[in-house]
Amino acid sequence: MTAPSKNNELDLLVGRMKAAAAPLREVLREVHGRFAGNDEGKVADYIPELARADRNWFGISIATTDGQVFEVGDCQQLFTIQSISKPFVYGLALEDHGLEHVLSKVGVEPTGEAFNAIVLDEGSNRPFNPMVNAGAIATADLVKGKDYPERVTRLLAMFRKYCGREMYIDNSVFMSERMTGHRNRAIGHLMLNFGMVGERVEESLELYFQQCSVLVNCHDLAIMGATLANGGVNPITGERAIQQPYVKYLLSIMHSCGMYDYAGEWAFRVGIPSKSGVGGGIVGAIPGTFGIAVYSPPLDAKGNSVRGIQVFQELSQRFGLHVFESGFNGQQMGDLLAPVRGGA
Repeated sequence: MTAPSKNNELDLLVGRMKAAAAPLREVLREVHGRFAGNDEGKVADYIPELARADRNWFGISIATTDGQVFEVGDCQQLFTIQSISKPFVYGLALEDHGLEHVLSKVGVEPTGEAFNAIVLDEGSNRPFNPMVNAGAIATADLVKGKDYPERVTRLLAMFRKYCGREMYIDNSVFMSERMTGHRNRAIGHLMLNFGMVGERVEESLELYFQQCSVLVNCHDLAIMGATLANGGVNPITGERAIQQPYVKYLLSIMHSCGMYDYAGEWAFRVGIPSKSGVGGGIVGAIPGTFGIAVYSPPLDAKGNSVRGIQVFQELSQRFGLHVFESGFNGQQMGDLLAPVRGGA
């Protein structure tokens, strides 16, 4: 029995999308309408400034690797990136030092613990992974610069490449992070005690608070996801945001550790490399095809957007976006979106 041809596989995928019986924007409107009324979850308030978010804000955005954007809802509403910054700063550290040096400082193993747990891998003398706070602080410590202002400038320049616009820090959130960041300082100094970070740990903690306070919107996150899906090149500006060989490492760590201590079930049920933040955002990347972002501030007990999880689950199941879906091929899915764009 011969294997199905590429054309047959594509025909199957085309039929699958046609079964949705609606252009992509209509699908997004339907999904947005279905979950907009869900009032579950709690807006983060452990950083006081985050509690100001309106729990009704809700946006969904998809950006393709050829620069098309489809979105619905509050996609221009600014909020702070929070933990979604972690894989992107990890990418900057990889570019600054190379893979092996970064691996000697920060591991890649899931912990199963909360994102702010004070747990370290004393056997390897490093944090478990760059998606928990300990690993993210150690990652920030690796960002190069002759002084603190240069390090902040490089951080913002990196985010500018991903988003395609100038980036700014919400100073109110930054000061709130500084005033309440005692646990993160404890983690940083514990790592200093074990020699996991350098002597400039206080400066690196400030840098970490700054990266979490960068202002983005749902549209920005979709472009960031699409940039990773596009091998590190921003599909809108054409500018390279990260060297292509490192993209697979960011996607890998997002897939295994990106959704706090829900990461295992997310990988099982949704199967899209993703990262969430307590500001209410989730960004995902379908390699070769598109980036997906959802913004909705109410969070579940593990710190993930309630509506965000529902949207990703729905889209993953409806369109077979799980990375291990039988017959899945990112480029074919990208080709498949072309007729949908025309109808949208």
